[in-house]
Amino acid sequence: MPTHQDAPQTERQASSRPAAPRRVAKHRSSRRNATRRTQLIGLTAALAAAAGTTTVGLSSSATGPATASGSTGLSPSQADALTAARVDRRDLGSRDASRIDLSLASTRKAAAETAAKQRAARLAAHAALTQRRALALAAAKAAAAKKAEANAKALAAAKKEALAKAAAIKAAATPKIVLPTTGYHLTARFNQAGGRWAHNHTGLDFAAPMGTPVRSVMAGEVIQADFEGAYGRQVKVRHADGTVTSYSHMSEFDVSVGDSVEAGTMVGRIGMTGNTTGPHVHFEVLPHGGDPIDPEPWLRDHGLTP
Repeated sequence: MPTHQDAPQTERQASSRPAAPRRVAKHRSSRRNATRRTQLIGLTAALAAAAGTTTVGLSSSATGPATASGSTGLSPSQADALTAARVDRRDLGSRDASRIDLSLASTRKAAAETAAKQRAARLAAHAALTQRRALALAAAKAAAAKKAEANAKALAAAKKEALAKAAAIKAAATPKIVLPTTGYHLTARFNQAGGRWAHNHTGLDFAAPMGTPVRSVMAGEVIQADFEGAYGRQVKVRHADGTVTSYSHMSEFDVSVGDSVEAGTMVGRIGMTGNTTGPHVHFEVLPHGGDPIDPEPWLRDHGLTP
């Protein structure tokens, strides 16, 4: 029985001896795993520092996997490295933000300067365009005024020429001299004697019906239009050569002193005013307003035969 009972113990002892090397190997593997975990913790700390992680809660044990905990599980050197990495990261971020701010400010300033330059260019172009338009408008106005002045001068010249032509046509059409009336017959001649006159007759008597027009024989100026005793209503006209013609015994006046008359202008009408025995006009010719001359040869010298 004892022999039978010892056998299992011996066998257990025999079987337990070769197991020792396996346990040594297992401890070696545990040490290697612990080393790897320590390296992983350092790497994780570095990565966390690079990524901006604020807390790393990794821990290790000799026999189990790394677990999260309230402690960093870092050595002082790793903690210093993590803090330095955080400071560098913060400084780098601050420098990057400053550079970005400076870049944005520079970009905004450049954009503002460009916009200001563009606006100034637009304003300058607008001012130049406005000035060009003003100059063009002024030039157009000046040209229009000059053209209007030229047209006015041309119109005035044309009008003057037309008036001159009309005057020439009128002068050509107007007789230079006419007889003092129409529808007449002579009833007394120059220097004729008779009981009807105090002295010999001083003119020609053109008898015609009452109211027949009496005309100026030539162009001139009226120097008298008044009642003259025995001559009745009398008109006198001074002509260009100084000769004065007189028309007497008229029933009315149709001109006033100072009027300009043409040859054939009516100065009055046949009447019987003054010393007369019938309706007629007493016509006299007075060279330079002096003594009367015979009107018949004077009229003939001017192309008329009474």
